[in-house]
Amino acid sequence: MNGFFEPLLPRPVDPEVSYRMPAWLGAPRGTLPGVVPLERVLARTGNAAVCVTRIGAYSTGFEVDLVTMSRTEDDEFDPLLFGHPPWRRGMQREGLPPEMLRFGVQYADGGKATNVGGYQPHDPAVAPAGPVIVPGGGGGGGGSWHQSLWVWPLPPPGSLLLVCEWPAAGIPLTRCEVNAALIIDAAARAQVLFSDEHLPEPPAGAGPPPVPHSE
Repeated sequence: MNGFFEPLLPRPVDPEVSYRMPAWLGAPRGTLPGVVPLERVLARTGNAAVCVTRIGAYSTGFEVDLVTMSRTEDDEFDPLLFGHPPWRRGMQREGLPPEMLRFGVQYADGGKATNVGGYQPHDPAVAPAGPVIVPGGGGGGGGSWHQSLWVWPLPPPGSLLLVCEWPAAGIPLTRCEVNAALIIDAAARAQVLFSDEHLPEPPAGAGPPPVPHSE
């Protein structure tokens, strides 16, 4: 039987090209952020709570660590932060499912971004017109979920509003005010350890880089 299967012939492999992360799609690589330890409960009921534990600030934007908790350990209050197929758990096919936690920010100049019907990163070479929220890593279960959210750009001075609404958990539209100076000052403390300035900008029409999603 020896020699029955011919060895695979080596095929040329195109060298992988790395591009600089567009500022509106995520935090700059190789940078340690300045941290704002918020430890803020945005809203709570007898069954669930929405919290922001920290903000990591960079020269280009900031990351929000969003945590949701429920009284029970089952997944009745799964926040579905960036949605799931509408047929899951009998959700409606149009509109916002009440099970979905809506989250957004509003800047002092009126600009806002949300996790609902917001920016879709089709072309990384084209900057969006205004503030955007892009999902980062996250997950959870058993009554506790976490989600990292990238918000671009840095807010202007003044009040930054953190806004949430979660109908299924009985949480109405709720606004929480944060002094944007805390984030701006933290961004000045960010430390660039490994710069990617030597990398080229992504070409137009290349499609978005992969973005981690919550499970």
